[in-house]
Amino acid sequence: MSLHFKTTINCGSCIKAVTPTLDQAHGIRSWSVDTEHPDKILTVDTDLSPAQVVALVEDAGFNAAPLERVG
Repeated sequence: MSLHFKTTINCGSCIKAVTPTLDQAHGIRSWSVDTEHPDKILTVDTDLSPAQVVALVEDAGFNAAPLERVG
């Protein structure tokens, strides 16, 4: 299932900072951040709940909020 989040991951250095946390999380198959989008959209292909993904992003030092859909 793909989940989408508005984040504060806004540059290459931010992506580098969050990469170890998301890459090592069990249940995340893939993820990407659209830093060109005004809401810095994180898309995660995962079996985790939105709350679990938010907790991982917050553990890495960033904010995330679930989105119903990307627009």
